[in-house]
Amino acid sequence: MLTLLLALFIVVYAAGQIDEKKVQQISKSFIDAFKGNPGVIMVTNDMPQYNSDASSIKPTKFTSVAGKAEAYAKETDQLLEAKKVLDKYIEDNKFGGLLESSFVDEGLLIRIRETALFHSGSAELINDSKKLAGQIAKMLAQLNQRIVISGHTDNVPINTAEFPTNWDLSAKRALNFMKYILSQEAALQPQRFSAIGFGEYHPIAGND
Repeated sequence: MLTLLLALFIVVYAAGQIDEKKVQQISKSFIDAFKGNPGVIMVTNDMPQYNSDASSIKPTKFTSVAGKAEAYAKETDQLLEAKKVLDKYIEDNKFGGLLESSFVDEGLLIRIRETALFHSGSAELINDSKKLAGQIAKMLAQLNQRIVISGHTDNVPINTAEFPTNWDLSAKRALNFMKYILSQEAALQPQRFSAIGFGEYHPIAGND
């Protein structure tokens, strides 16, 4: 709405003078823009292009609902294929007790199961987790998707100079794990990776 209102003033200024016909043209253009087309979604990151003709307000790029559905289906197929690759790698290397893959709202999730990567209150990888991280790096090297490493903690409060909260601890754990994975495989592209911390707020089970 703000962009359209700004365009209104730009068009009025460019027109030099306002007469009833031009006002009607401008009004019709904005009404059409606000109403939209139920079969069309604008997905451009570019600014709309305008000239001095008040009726020339046009978005630079559109995609149909069918095109959106096709893109979603393609991405889903890619994730399904990625899951097959991951599951085969897990099975071939007998990691079934340590790793599992599943679909979540955000995409494909790889969860490290029933093992400790860090000592309590620490973000330093223990030796056993380094070996596992090296195997995960080899597995991820076979994929092309964007990868997000998420860190977690238990709900024991922490307040140290390095980690004032569990947020800080979980974020540092994710960052350390990501950096170690990247150091293990030259084929992994850093621009595909990011790290986030969830603190104690996304547990899969209680602390009892």
